[in-house]
Amino acid sequence: MNDPIKVLIADDHAIVREGLRSVIGTQPDLLLVGEAANGEEVIQKTARLHPDVILMDLVMPQKSGLQAISELCTQYPGIRILVLTSFDEDGQVFAAIRAGALGYMLKDSSPRELLDAIRCVYRGESSLHPAVARKLILKIDDASRDENEISALTERETEVVCLIARGLPNLEIAEKLSVSEGTIRFHVGNILGKLQLENRTQIALYALRKGLATL
Repeated sequence: MNDPIKVLIADDHAIVREGLRSVIGTQPDLLLVGEAANGEEVIQKTARLHPDVILMDLVMPQKSGLQAISELCTQYPGIRILVLTSFDEDGQVFAAIRAGALGYMLKDSSPRELLDAIRCVYRGESSLHPAVARKLILKIDDASRDENEISALTERETEVVCLIARGLPNLEIAEKLSVSEGTIRFHVGNILGKLQLENRTQIALYALRKGLATL
């Protein structure tokens, strides 16, 4: 049996933490390793507890969720952060993804949606609330993004982009394309550089905005 996914909750409302604790506690493949009530505390507990996934609220005292995400992603490249908040304003959403969050869910999501999102983020996949995804699809198409960037991708890189947009991890993409996982990692690095993006979530959103994939 695989080790359970270690989850750390960061939210300044005790009632929210209690609800999340109850939901996570029902799942044998998830293990709640700690809770934080502010942005500074989540950074300290991450260093000590080494969680696999952090559920991060954005509005917290001492240090905001956005600040915590930025610091954690700098200190621990590849860390899995899932934003769970009441806010879906364009600025907050895009800032969180730019800072390095892999997923963004709203607190009105169902327990099943949240649990699925935790597992997706743990696998390194993006997980976005539908309302949030639509905002990001529009936002990511800024003045610096045009069709020339798509033409800069090779045929194989375009295939990889489409598969990332479908939520597939590197291993499954490699199996579908009959290449090694290392080759896919190489392609992903090239894609990020050519499109001037920062993570797989942004690749998926870019593919959706450019019509290479659909929701």
